[in-house]
Amino acid sequence: MSTLLEKPIKINRVVTISVSQAKALEDPARSKIVEILYHKQLTTEQIGKELQKNGFNKALTTIRHHLDILKVAGLIEIVKIEEIRGAIAKYYGTSTKLIANESVKDFDSKYSALIKTTSAKIEKVLEGIAKKPALQKKSEVSQNEHLMMEIMNRAMAQVLENNNFSNHKKIK
Repeated sequence: MSTLLEKPIKINRVVTISVSQAKALEDPARSKIVEILYHKQLTTEQIGKELQKNGFNKALTTIRHHLDILKVAGLIEIVKIEEIRGAIAKYYGTSTKLIANESVKDFDSKYSALIKTTSAKIEKVLEGIAKKPALQKKSEVSQNEHLMMEIMNRAMAQVLENNNFSNHKKIK
């Protein structure tokens, strides 16, 4: 048997997501719901109208089903309950910013120098995090990697939210 193609795989991105979250987001309508709810509090009916604007014509029962799946996965939650004319209105929201986009063509070659300098800075930050007592406990390497990624992810989200980079500074 001869090898016809062999390509070394270089890890260039890490995605932290649970299996239940991945399954919840595999449906395009559910992914759109998470995007819609970012910085918004909407009822099921309002979500339905927003979905319709984005090309998803879903019945309210289907939307409720999608909301249940997203709630179980921890991607959305009920953020407000109101009584309106004797009926209960539930408002949903999310603390997850879903950035769904296509990767830039030739990303690695265009941004390799920036990736290299940023990697060196992040390595120093991670070394500091790894020295913290909470991560000094003997546990699986993958568990510590997950904890460090989650810490970095949430810190990055906090920085991006506080500094509002997405609205003011475009990366080219």
